[in-house]
Amino acid sequence: MELELGRLDLRYEALRTRSASRERRLLASLVQAGQQTPIVVVRDGERDVVVDGYKRVRALGRLGHDTVRATSWDLGEVDALVLERIMRGGDPGSAIEEGWFLRELETRFGLSREELGRRFDRTMSWVSRRLGLVSELPRSVQEQVRAGAIGAHAAMRYLLPLARANESDCEKLCEAIAPSRPTSRQLGEPYATYVAGNEATRERVVTEPLLVLRARAETRREGDANKTPVEHLLDDLRIVASVTYRARGRVRRGALDDASAGERAEVRSACGQARAEIELLQQRAHKDLGDAR
Repeated sequence: MELELGRLDLRYEALRTRSASRERRLLASLVQAGQQTPIVVVRDGERDVVVDGYKRVRALGRLGHDTVRATSWDLGEVDALVLERIMRGGDPGSAIEEGWFLRELETRFGLSREELGRRFDRTMSWVSRRLGLVSELPRSVQEQVRAGAIGAHAAMRYLLPLARANESDCEKLCEAIAPSRPTSRQLGEPYATYVAGNEATRERVVTEPLLVLRARAETRREGDANKTPVEHLLDDLRIVASVTYRARGRVRRGALDDASAGERAEVRSACGQARAEIELLQQRAHKDLGDAR
């Protein structure tokens, strides 16, 4: 059936995390192939409450659609929500979403923790841990997770233990780094620096985490400080040889077989640039090495 987007009840949208990359992929798929999977709704009086399909609703709205294809489950609202959650499964970061979901069922429908455990076939301990998770993580951090600025897995792995140790620093770090939409690794590096650092280092981490990231990246580029300049040069030359060998193998295995004319032109240009750089390196090395070629 077709439902008007403007008449949908999106009351559970805040229980889901967002991912800009996933939403872009979905948007591209809708443009190319149209809506392939209906959203799921249940009736609450005169309202159609969305149980599953919030990304599709947002994407269709961005594309200017007025309606969405939907299927209605003949279930009570609680039963439908629980069934959808069980069918969807989870990922390493979904404990936060599970915590939001359990708290919603507890507050909106008055379900006890024993009842929540029974419905999900889980222990009381599992329910309590999820509910405790969303109570320990600062609200401002949870909002960044909902918005997709901070990944749920990264929040669980790094921001939750930081919040347990120092909630104020956790909020400062999140506020400073969230606008850059860090990956899990990029959030892990300031966290590791914070844990290992002194008071001054920790203050720098939570106020200027991007500076910490740049400093660590520069350290990686410089490599081991104990190596001599010649050893660094030899490392670079071995990398050049290894990358060249790998690229040659890709060509040998047919990487260019299905390449378009434009892609072939790009590869030809890139090969020319690589050759020019290697020739310049060889000329300078020969000059500095003298007769010892």
